Amino acid sequence: MSAAYATFGLAPATRAGGLLAGGDHRLHRDFLDFVVDGRPLLFRLCDLEAVSPLASDVPPSIFTAQVRSLLLETGPPLPAGRFVVYGCPECEDLACGAVTAVIEPDGEDVVWRDFAWQTGPHADLELNGYHGIGPFRFRGAEYRAALAALLNGDAPGARRRVLLIGARVALLARLAAALRTIGIGADIAQDADGVPADELRAYGAVVFGRSTGAGERENVRRALTTAGVDVPCVDGLAPIVPLLVAQTEQALDASPQGRRRLTGLTAAPGAAGLEVTSACRVRLTAYRVDRLSRTHTRDLFDGVLEPGRHRVPLDAGAVRGEAYVVARAGGTVLVTRVGR
Repeated sequence: MSAAYATFGLAPATRAGGLLAGGDHRLHRDFLDFVVDGRPLLFRLCDLEAVSPLASDVPPSIFTAQVRSLLLETGPPLPAGRFVVYGCPECEDLACGAVTAVIEPDGEDVVWRDFAWQTGPHADLELNGYHGIGPFRFRGAEYRAALAALLNGDAPGARRRVLLIGARVALLARLAAALRTIGIGADIAQDADGVPADELRAYGAVVFGRSTGAGERENVRRALTTAGVDVPCVDGLAPIVPLLVAQTEQALDASPQGRRRLTGLTAAPGAAGLEVTSACRVRLTAYRVDRLSRTHTRDLFDGVLEPGRHRVPLDAGAVRGEAYVVARAGGTVLVTRVGR
């Protein structure tokens, strides 16, 4: 085993939820990712939808137990000294699959090794091992300090909420229901007048319905400023609930650009342009409003892209007229209008 040390840290991350074509949905999950040598460990796993055990929506007692387990204060939860590093974002069932690793002390150091994909009590390293990942040797003091800080109140924040502003209550009610379905709280108001400052501070974003006038939007922004709240304000692109959900997901992503898998999205009738920071699965979906105000949805692309810039051809019929493209990759969601 190499004697070289790797740095260890933690950083907020998101597994973006959303409404998918066909009516399916994915839960929104906020968690802490493991940062090894300055790079999220999850980024080394190119096509994986997963979260770490350090998720914000687990009960405090379970969160504390997960931290103490990673600190090696309790025994490993799986045979052969193995720990779950990333698990299913929808449930806690090992049968769904999880990335596990042996975590063990070595003198004052802590070593993570033998990473594998595991769906049962025992891991098959030859068949399902991640042979290009690890082993990682962490300095014990750095490792324990990063995790112990979570026991002192520095755990990830509570589930984020959004404030929906607009006069089209029926549309906003459908949007609120969709957001709650994927795990994001949402409240509806016609304006921000009378909303206490403490309540405004609980929101991670404000979403304006397209019918909200410029003056009304300015009044809401003024109320946020007066309350000392600095959150994204989203101008709804179209009365399409899945599109508005995607815009909300994008607004709630506060992670640094360098820790996002997608950093750029453009779209024209002929092609979409994408910038990818690490190999990952990317999904493109188009939403279009026709002349009769009917909504059309089309899945455009679903595949693994390598780091760099990519051009993905688009079916012209799927993006004609008023159209928008949503890109999803890991914890990143980007939305853009199709340019003419």
